[in-house]
Amino acid sequence: MQALKVGLAACLLGSGLVMAQLLPESPDWRESEVPPPPAFDLKRLIRVPGPDGSSLKFGIDPETVAVTPEGIVRYVIVASSPDGGRNVMYEGIRCSAGQYRIYARHNESGGWTVLKESEWQPLYGSATSRHALTLSLAGVCKDRAVNRSAANIVRTLKSELPGGYD
Repeated sequence: MQALKVGLAACLLGSGLVMAQLLPESPDWRESEVPPPPAFDLKRLIRVPGPDGSSLKFGIDPETVAVTPEGIVRYVIVASSPDGGRNVMYEGIRCSAGQYRIYARHNESGGWTVLKESEWQPLYGSATSRHALTLSLAGVCKDRAVNRSAANIVRTLKSELPGGYD
């Protein structure tokens, strides 16, 4: 029975589920200043996986992917519906904390609307975060760390669904 408990503890220690409890966030952690939403081009989009069961197609503009010194991956993502509607968002993912944040939304007629009071939300357990969770698992994050650099993230995302954005 003791061997079973030790084995279970080892599995839990190796998983990301326990990491947040073992390595609490530094009370000194601060997000760097968020730059204005970057320009994006629908012609540059690379297709990225969407949540299971979603009819939307997702793509990111690789020119907008950036990694901050404190480990946030920022990007512009486009969700397109079969009828031609689009949602465009400027977002960030914190791999180490398992969180995402929407910084701004784009409207074709009005441009960007910055969400000044947006807060970090968990990647897990919410229908509204499913696309960000899927993106984090597809190559933005490696376990609970950033996938090295913006260039490496883009390379990984491109390799997951070759052929670009449809």
